[in-house]
Amino acid sequence: MLRSTAGLGRALQALMLVLAFSVACHAEDGGVASRGSLEAKLEYCKTCHGLSGQGYRGYFPMPRLAGQQPQYLENQLRAFIERRRTNPIMANVAHVLSPSMVSALAAHFKSLDPKPIGGAPRGSLAVGKRIYEEGIPEANVPACSACHGTDGRGQNEIPRLAGQLYDYTVGQLGGWAKVRGQGSAVDTSAIMAPTAHNLSRSQVEAVAAYVGYLQ
Repeated sequence: MLRSTAGLGRALQALMLVLAFSVACHAEDGGVASRGSLEAKLEYCKTCHGLSGQGYRGYFPMPRLAGQQPQYLENQLRAFIERRRTNPIMANVAHVLSPSMVSALAAHFKSLDPKPIGGAPRGSLAVGKRIYEEGIPEANVPACSACHGTDGRGQNEIPRLAGQLYDYTVGQLGGWAKVRGQGSAVDTSAIMAPTAHNLSRSQVEAVAAYVGYLQ
């Protein structure tokens, strides 16, 4: 009951921030992301994603943005704006951002590099490492490292997985078709749909735990 109440309180807080964020965004001068307007928007981002973009482990896991590839972040923000990726909070936050602000926010988070939060179960790390490095050929699952890199840091439109929150990664892989936007020439999310579908729950958890400890 306490957890449910805390989750509801955080959700209400996020909704209030969305309203304030929307008002603040209208003050942006001519669509140019000034340092002042960038700092104002980052304050809202910190509320959910952590002071250093490290993510947040709570009733609703908030993803790590620190060190994320700028092109990937820009693509995902556009997916929220265009309602291709579904999340009521982020859709309302993103749709008031100018293109220059989207780029400025993405560049800012790329520059951050806090230590991973950790906390993932360690019992399946060996399995996760094997799937990440070798894939599961019999299930038509390619090696994660082929796209995301041996260090899990991604490149260009391919996202960084290193240090991502365990609960968040499990949720994303477990519900890919429902939470991810598809259908854009610059959004490569669709390539993950069959891979996520072919992973069992235990395999998803193993991979999520392994990448959660990468730095």
